Amino acid sequence: MEPMPHQLMGYDRAITMFSPDGRLLQVEYAKKTVKQGSTAIGMVCTDGILLVTDKRIVDSLVVPESVEKIWQIDDHIGATASGILSDARVLIERAQLKAQQHKVVYDSPIDTVSVVKDVCNLKQICTQSGGLRPFGVSVLFAGIDGEKASLFETDPTGIFFEYRASVIGEEEAEIEEILHKEYNDSLTLDDGLRLCLNSLKKTLGESFSAERIDAAFIRKDEKKFRKFTKETILRVLEEGKREQKPKKK
Repeated sequence: MEPMPHQLMGYDRAITMFSPDGRLLQVEYAKKTVKQGSTAIGMVCTDGILLVTDKRIVDSLVVPESVEKIWQIDDHIGATASGILSDARVLIERAQLKAQQHKVVYDSPIDTVSVVKDVCNLKQICTQSGGLRPFGVSVLFAGIDGEKASLFETDPTGIFFEYRASVIGEEEAEIEEILHKEYNDSLTLDDGLRLCLNSLKKTLGESFSAERIDAAFIRKDEKKFRKFTKETILRVLEEGKREQKPKKK
């Protein structure tokens, strides 16, 4: 007799129920939701930290500027997400509030890992409490603490890891392969932006356009969250096109 699928046995009906092989199926479904979300990339560079994301605008009537996928948490911390963006908004607002409270109480900026831990604690609670569902979103947090640039990836389980470069979303496997080959610790913010845009261009193909891109950075010397202008993104893309053109013999 063949074993029945976990779904037919009901192991995915409640978040608190483990399957016989030790899996929480609702959490695994949440992680699959993230892989269906639009792509987001984070990267630590020599002079700062970088976030680049695809806004995936599917309707030509949508105003591109109204779609927000990169958020400021504090002056020195930014975040982007992939998955259910309404879930992300709740977590981002919680992170923003945590940063504001820390500033008021201690009169100093919060460190990035404290924000990450607070968000991940809430995510973890939603994997073991009846009547709840996991957050269907992964969030990349990027911050400058002192002279150190930190990039953290959180997933629906409440786990977080620190990375030098990371990608989440639908093109994760393809772009991760590119990053393994082309990323190195000596990249500047300009180099990193070029690598991220080229990676998205390769994976998105003909659907790629500057309108879909949202990008932000924090420099180590300024510690101020800023977004790249559309003109800067277009300039980097044009430079990439010129570099790719074959030289005449």
